[in-house]
Amino acid sequence: MKNFSTGDRVSWATSQGRTQGEVVDKKTSDFDFAGTTFHASKDDPKYIVKSEKTDAEAAHKASALRKLSPR
Repeated sequence: MKNFSTGDRVSWATSQGRTQGEVVDKKTSDFDFAGTTFHASKDDPKYIVKSEKTDAEAAHKASALRKLSPR
C-alpha cells in the first residue's frame, strides 16, 4: 500500500492530463470535500492535494497518486 505524508510532492491524473502538486492533508476518517462525502480509514486513507499550477485542491485515494522527487 502506498503511504504519503503532508508535504510530499505527487502527481495525479486530471481531465486535462497529469498534473503535480503537494499533499496538504491525510484523512483517516470520513469527511466532506467539495460537496462530496469521502469514506476514509486508517487502512484506506484519502489525501487532499494542492495543484502547483492552479492552487486548486482535490481529494484522491493513494492509488491515484504517484510520488515525485522534491523540488
